Amino acid sequence: MRHIIAILLQNEAGALTRVAGLFSSRGYNIESLSVAPTQDPTVSRITLVTKGSDQVIHQIASQLLKLVDVVGVDDMTSGKHLERELLLIKLEVAPDRRAAFDALIARDGARVIADQVTSIIVELTSSEAAVTRLVRELAGVASIREVVRSGALGIGQGGAAKP
Repeated sequence: MRHIIAILLQNEAGALTRVAGLFSSRGYNIESLSVAPTQDPTVSRITLVTKGSDQVIHQIASQLLKLVDVVGVDDMTSGKHLERELLLIKLEVAPDRRAAFDALIARDGARVIADQVTSIIVELTSSEAAVTRLVRELAGVASIREVVRSGALGIGQGGAAKP
């Protein structure tokens, strides 16, 4: 099962390496990883996506909490949350395919952020499924030159803030 895990940790050199090392040393794969400071500049938040059973994820969380830099761990998948991913995609669109391209972009709420003679760059912020679908559908109407995805970001809904 796919899990989104939020980890708060001290914003210190080597802290991210220790978290990634824990996953690597135990043979767990990190599918996506995003790190940024929180409203407190001394604390960063890691949002990562991995796969495993609930038992495996519980074990990972317990092991993460043993790391000296880790302040908190939350498996967001177990609670009500919102999830988004950012896509930037560079394409080449033939003039006779532009109408189909524009229709796909409009349907999914994406937007063109750079329209050059030789390429178009599109931005979409949506669910992982919607991002994947748009990339697949755009491949049918354009030549994809480059794809950049942020990986999942998540935030819990309601109540007090969690990691």
